[in-house]
Amino acid sequence: MKKLLLVLFVMGIVAPMQSQIIKTEELSEVIVYATNYKYLNNIDTKEEASIPVEMLRRKVAAFDVKESGYYQDDYDVYNIEFYIPEGKILAAYDKDGKIIRTAERFNNINLPNSVKEAILERFPGWTITKDTYITTYYDKKGVTKKYKLKLENGDKVLRVKMDETGEFL
Repeated sequence: MKKLLLVLFVMGIVAPMQSQIIKTEELSEVIVYATNYKYLNNIDTKEEASIPVEMLRRKVAAFDVKESGYYQDDYDVYNIEFYIPEGKILAAYDKDGKIIRTAERFNNINLPNSVKEAILERFPGWTITKDTYITTYYDKKGVTKKYKLKLENGDKVLRVKMDETGEFL
């Protein structure tokens, strides 16, 4: 019985040690293209965007027109639409794959704190029942962002427009 316990004890120590053997594997080289870094830098703000919005924007920036089935040398501009349940992005790419402009529209997303605080300060007791986030990006002009909000207080309904800093339009 003692020998059996000793054997089990030794196997209990040796087995985990065997599983921790370090294996090295050589990975192939990864090439990263920063074609649309300007889009991501301009579209990102100090406030964190809602996770679905951020994920879709990253897909738009990483999309490679030349590798897609839509690419032909004849066209100068490619309009590609990206969808998620919360919204969509229409992106225009040039023939080199650079984003020229985007039109983004998302419904009922997590609002930035600046927008929430401005609503709470100006309309206490009101609740936000619907929100639409609209963004346009132009390579040469920059970014415009606005929020369309539907507020309710009992049977009263109010619609307001705001920018990303919480200023009412």
